[in-house]
Amino acid sequence: MLVIENLNYTSRATILFQRFSVIFTDILFIYAVRECCRCVNGKRAAKDILEKPTFILAVLLLWNFGLLIVDHIHFQYNGFLFGLMLLSVARLCQKRYLEGALLFAVLLHFKHIYMYVAPAYGIYLLRSYCFTANNADGSLKWRSFSLLHVTLLGLIVCLVSALSLGPFVVLGQLPQVISRLFPFKRGLCHAYWAPNFWALYNAMDKALTIFALKCNFLDPAKIPKASMTGGLVQEFQHTVLPSVTPLATLICTFIAILPSVFCLWFKPQGPRGFLQCLVLCALSSFMFGWHVHEKAILLAILPLSLLSVQRAKDAGIYLILTTTGHFSLFPLLFTSPELPIKILLMLLFTVYSFSSLKSLFRRERPLLNWLETIYLVQLVPLEIFCEIIFPLTPWKRHFPFVPLLLTSVYCALGVTYAWLKLYVSVLTERISVRQKAE
Repeated sequence: MLVIENLNYTSRATILFQRFSVIFTDILFIYAVRECCRCVNGKRAAKDILEKPTFILAVLLLWNFGLLIVDHIHFQYNGFLFGLMLLSVARLCQKRYLEGALLFAVLLHFKHIYMYVAPAYGIYLLRSYCFTANNADGSLKWRSFSLLHVTLLGLIVCLVSALSLGPFVVLGQLPQVISRLFPFKRGLCHAYWAPNFWALYNAMDKALTIFALKCNFLDPAKIPKASMTGGLVQEFQHTVLPSVTPLATLICTFIAILPSVFCLWFKPQGPRGFLQCLVLCALSSFMFGWHVHEKAILLAILPLSLLSVQRAKDAGIYLILTTTGHFSLFPLLFTSPELPIKILLMLLFTVYSFSSLKSLFRRERPLLNWLETIYLVQLVPLEIFCEIIFPLTPWKRHFPFVPLLLTSVYCALGVTYAWLKLYVSVLTERISVRQKAE
């Protein structure tokens, strides 16, 4: 298994090692979920344990459909990594700032995708730990700045970075590491487009190209065939719309993250504000990042679970994002035997999510309006068309990418809507003076 030349190597021992190692490392995820449940506000305590926010949160995290299929069917170690992230979130909520900073620093060196949520951690630690007091109106008391606290945070970051990257620096391999961490030659989108802004952008370019060809505005001989829909991981150029560069995605991501960071600094709400900023950073990077994988949606779904059991408005956003985000993962399991498995697993999780959160907030307004409900219901005929009807048509031979394109674009609409709705909620939310002071 460790010989580089052994391409496509497989053995029963290897499979058992992979499966049991994933199961074993999930112990950390289970512990992290327990710690997060201890941080949930208990004002909505119910007599029935099944209706308690802590129980609902535990189920939403432990039995998350996306994490289950990505780790235990598609096979990855995301449970272990999300365990580190949730544990760091729990420690910050418990005001154990140094532990939270250490856990996140370790997590960042395990997988650099968590760099997307680093602004939320950095600003929250600076606002809540490096500055130790607020004025009566909630504004920052600049004289409360603690040099000791900044030094301790700096030591944690430097120590973890030295242990992680030190050997590569000594061996002169650091440039090689950086080039592999940021492979810009892979193209704007993955072989299957993640349901984000660039999926909509690509679809618009395709639509405009077809229109231009019909009107003889473009020369068919000069247009590359299946440049974006060939199922290959590569760089490509748009035909009508301007082509997107890595720098452009970086600028878009930075602009999209900026308002949430400002809210965290100027409208502090404690752990709740931190979680909102973390989710928005994750969603903004998912929306505009370079070569985003569809699995990255879990980076926003899991922390949003903590908010969903505390307020009805967040619960509604969670249901939209979770349903569309999980549905967008269906193409990962593409074989016929896996079809009933993924459908039944998602149905179980989705039905529980809707029923439990509806029961939790039954005294408040409906979690979804009629338009949101119609959008989510339309996922059913979309799945029937992609999995049953389309394979029986002659289009399958000539346009095999159509089901993936439809899934990606339709889910992108839902993810974009959830992102915008959460942003509007955060930006327009009024904070009382008492909350600011706290």
